[in-house]
Amino acid sequence: MDLKPIIPFEPISSNISPVGDKWIAQIKWDGVRMLHYFDGNNTRLFNRKMHERTLQYPELLDTEAFCKAQSVILDGEIIAFDTNKPSFYEIMKRDSLKQTQKIKLSINKIPVTYMIFDILLYNGNWVINKSLEHRQKLLENIIVPRNNVQIVKNFSDGQILFNLMETHQMEGVIYKDLTSTYSTNAKDGRWRKQKIMIDLFAVVGGVTFRGQVVNSLLLGLFDEERFIYIGHAGTGKLKQKDWIGITNLAKELVIDKIPFVNEPERHKDAVWIKPELLVKVEFLEFTPRGTMRHPSIQAIVNVDKSECTVNQLK
Repeated sequence: MDLKPIIPFEPISSNISPVGDKWIAQIKWDGVRMLHYFDGNNTRLFNRKMHERTLQYPELLDTEAFCKAQSVILDGEIIAFDTNKPSFYEIMKRDSLKQTQKIKLSINKIPVTYMIFDILLYNGNWVINKSLEHRQKLLENIIVPRNNVQIVKNFSDGQILFNLMETHQMEGVIYKDLTSTYSTNAKDGRWRKQKIMIDLFAVVGGVTFRGQVVNSLLLGLFDEERFIYIGHAGTGKLKQKDWIGITNLAKELVIDKIPFVNEPERHKDAVWIKPELLVKVEFLEFTPRGTMRHPSIQAIVNVDKSECTVNQLK
């Protein structure tokens, strides 16, 4: 059968942990959302924007070794670790690779784990109209966990899980209604996410230098035709080689006027660039001025600029 890629169900943002017997909580992993399609012969991987990532993760393509199904569509998140916790920076190293030889070398250098939390199709039949509780029982029956394939666990007390994630500086918690069906290309309150830190895909509109190397990025989001400044960041997980790469790219993108509709506070020392370089940034909250408090750059990302909008805040 021909399995077409779909846009997965998404949670809405929440500031509280819902209570009640129908709600379960799951760890929000700091990885990349990935749907796993097996038609009985071939396996393909697509991210939430339906961009194919089959080449990047060859160790996850032997579906029959961990899944007892003639055909299946699985939903989950691929994660990579930095010391003892998931790291978006590390998974981006894998996700951005395109050369076969480099991908082969990366399998042992940057091992990944597929954290499965849902199933959409089983043996040729769609199960998206079944309850989450039903779909989870189906997963338990057909998935054979191994080192790099796991089923995401449920927790009954969301607030306790959130407090634990906060202690360990993890990304956050997802809350799900056990009675919920799965709606493709949709987002609603039957799934909710509560983050320890806010994270966004943002666009670089300017840089500052220390000596000959860029040391800070001025970031913005799109709101229809407007490009809005949301703050600057110079700390995070980027390595020296990343900053050198940004420096070389910035020199090719220099423009002579501010690309933002609002004036950044650090504009005197800034070099303006075309909004082409994209990053994932994490921060605590927005200040009354609309800028990020305690921002931290997590990774340079290869996503479409259409994802770098104010809609991420909804």
